[in-house]
Amino acid sequence: MKITKEEKAILIVDDDPKHLELLGVKLSEEDYRLIINQSGKEALKTIKAKKPALVLLDLIMPEMDGLETLKRIKELDPHIPVVMVTAVWDNDEARKCLEAGAFEYITKPIDFEHLKETILLRLFAGG
Repeated sequence: MKITKEEKAILIVDDDPKHLELLGVKLSEEDYRLIINQSGKEALKTIKAKKPALVLLDLIMPEMDGLETLKRIKELDPHIPVVMVTAVWDNDEARKCLEAGAFEYITKPIDFEHLKETILLRLFAGG
């Protein structure tokens, strides 16, 4: 099964430009088409317009946090897989994210091999 570049569009949502750059560099090596947003509100507009195959979503952001953004993403399209990314492991937050529909909960610094495997698993699972 061959996945086209359009089907491999990944939306990265993080308010930290350095983290966005790092994720961008690491994932562009894998030939994914990347869409970069720095807020939850921006991400919701992007999802309505572009329907990414997967979303990497920072948990702690100003204005609209990652959990609220996740809930709104799932209202727009419950089939878009969302991987939550956060600097601090919190069992309660992880549970809330998974209950709200997150596919995975990953902590920073990111283990990029695990992230790549997570993305591939989700893309080949059909979203």
